[in-house]
Amino acid sequence: MSAARVFVARLVGCAVFDPLGDKVGRVRDVLVVYRRKESPRVVGFVVEVPGRRRIFLSIGRVTSIGSGQIITTGLINLRRFEQRGGEVRVIAEMLGRVVTFTDGSGRATIEDVSIEQTPQGEWEVRELFVRRAKTSASPFSKGHTVFAAWSDVTEESRKGDPQSASQLLATYEDLLPADLANALLDLPDARRLEVAEELSDERLADVLEEMPETEQVEILEHLADDRAADVLDQMQPDDAADLIAQLTEERGEALLDLMQPEEAEDVRMLLAYAPDTAGGLMTTEPVIVPADTTVAEALALVRREDLAPALGAAVCVTLPPYEPPTGRFLGMVHFQQMLRFPPMERLGTLLDQKLEPVHADTSAAEVSRILASYDLVSVPVVDDNHRLVGVVTVDDVLDYLLPDDWRSHDEDEPAKLLRADTSPLEIVTTSATPGRSKAHGTSKR
Repeated sequence: MSAARVFVARLVGCAVFDPLGDKVGRVRDVLVVYRRKESPRVVGFVVEVPGRRRIFLSIGRVTSIGSGQIITTGLINLRRFEQRGGEVRVIAEMLGRVVTFTDGSGRATIEDVSIEQTPQGEWEVRELFVRRAKTSASPFSKGHTVFAAWSDVTEESRKGDPQSASQLLATYEDLLPADLANALLDLPDARRLEVAEELSDERLADVLEEMPETEQVEILEHLADDRAADVLDQMQPDDAADLIAQLTEERGEALLDLMQPEEAEDVRMLLAYAPDTAGGLMTTEPVIVPADTTVAEALALVRREDLAPALGAAVCVTLPPYEPPTGRFLGMVHFQQMLRFPPMERLGTLLDQKLEPVHADTSAAEVSRILASYDLVSVPVVDDNHRLVGVVTVDDVLDYLLPDDWRSHDEDEPAKLLRADTSPLEIVTTSATPGRSKAHGTSKR
């Protein structure tokens, strides 16, 4: 194995390969165990494999670390990772800890950790990259950084002193919301709340939308009302409504009163519908335009970076007003349809005459059948007066069909994921994949 100093923060996201050059997964963390008179010893890595499952890779199964990659012997146990007593995750738990220099020169915060191979073949923590406490009262002063040997510092673990999450967040900066949510779910409960506190409102909103309801409520209950309302403002109205529905009626009303009026209005409208209906599943933020909108104008609207792909697949054409509930719904124009016509063509001439909207009280099972039967990405939802109130997208339906704990299922258990009353999509989603075989590893942890 190559013997070189490696900084743990730079290992996060590095690819893990087997001896044949096939990619196994990506590094998400490094596991160490503390020793009484020596520096912590590396015992392995937390590796994310396809399906967002995290597994344990023993350091004994690693033949090379460096050059932005890790090479293994190819013998990997694919059992889901569970942290054992005495094990410490460097990224999730060490970064941000406060240490004190043994020479009495002050305190510092751990920003990175270097691991190095010993002559005996073990990997251990050798140095810490730390930032000393600032000596100036200036808000622009951050304190200078230094390298410190493990033996030169002692860790502080004062109860009630929150661990800084800034360095951990810097490590997770490039993760997609779903991946960041998955990473936070792996953290200890207290650490997860600390990290949530330091996320921006928009970033936290994106992450909450990807989390199970239990963890969503746990984090929101931890936030002050003003902060919680700001985060809910940044969420999609349907996701915010689902989350508020899990809270006590008193807290839900308090948060709605603190939200931006237009956002709160959308959420209140969604809460009025039963959760297993089109109204309960829909989002209230589709692209809505008048009939004289040109193809060029519509394409510019669906090109917006902040627009979800499912909402950008079609635009809704209505009479004024153009905010739900709109004027009378006229029809939808699909993205592909717009690409087939000149830029100055009016959308009123391109309406899909075959697509019928569903009523807000239509059952979720019927909506899923319509989406599956006609290969749709979204379906419009109207009220008794044929006014557009929202659209149900395929991801809204999947969120409903999958059980609350679907994120914790193994990828080898697809047949257990969907509800029993959702046969139209169940047949497609739970069918076996031809040629797939389970991978077996021989290493034991």
